Amino acid sequence: MTSPRARQLPPWFRTSLSTSGRFVAVRNRLREGSLRTVCEGAACPNRNECWNAGTATFLILGDRCTRSCRFCNIPSGHPIPVDRKEAQRVAQAAKSLCLDHVVITSVTRDDLPDGGAGLFAETIHAVRSIMPACTIEVLVPDFQGSREALDTVLAAAPDILNHNIETVPSLYPSVRPQADFRRSLGVLAQAVQRGCTAKSGMMAGLGEDREKIHETMQELRKTGCELLTIGQYLQPRRDLWPVARFYHPDEFRDMEQEGVVLGFTAVQAGPLVRSSYHAATMNHHRHLQRMS
Repeated sequence: MTSPRARQLPPWFRTSLSTSGRFVAVRNRLREGSLRTVCEGAACPNRNECWNAGTATFLILGDRCTRSCRFCNIPSGHPIPVDRKEAQRVAQAAKSLCLDHVVITSVTRDDLPDGGAGLFAETIHAVRSIMPACTIEVLVPDFQGSREALDTVLAAAPDILNHNIETVPSLYPSVRPQADFRRSLGVLAQAVQRGCTAKSGMMAGLGEDREKIHETMQELRKTGCELLTIGQYLQPRRDLWPVARFYHPDEFRDMEQEGVVLGFTAVQAGPLVRSSYHAATMNHHRHLQRMS
């Protein structure tokens, strides 16, 4: 169990809650398009920073997940029907926000025959049709290991295929009981085999140790995954998994260096780092590395 002291956030978690004109513009545009974001759904601590910068991560396929991971703030339950007009609304919002890099994610939809892969592909095509110069990153579920579903997404040619490993394999039965570590590695490996840049993310502070984090990073790198994010787990609600420990920013800097040594093209590690945090910056770094 988490001690009372562990529940108190260390001082390095202080963030600005100020809002700007761009924050309001992003919020209004999302509401106008009846669009959801993982920024709100997952209670991301960086929402103000990202919206103030004019960016957001689009959440498609509803707001109810068919899984019940112990760390996630997005509610599980009976999902809503697929809205086929959502792809065009995401594209129009991306255009109105003048995004150079679009990130699209979803809840997990195990109830659908294709896991929602078709709408991912439609959304990629919709964005690219009106913003051909925009780079597109998708953060996908594991599609229950369906290679056909993942191929549907990859055939739409996203620039980056992101699938989060989330935590070390020994914690999967406790915090990700409906997921499988090797299956998730397979998603990344398939993306690389198809010529797509693979990205993944994991959380620290769920009960693992530094050695297990390093071993997981090694497993990710073996798939050919190039981009990696590592952030501090924060308990979104009292009924979810407790924080086992808070890592110091210096430890995250060490993880970042370890990732570079392992051969990742770009690594972001820090207390407030999340899967889509500074995604455009990571993509730019990836592009520069390939050009050099």
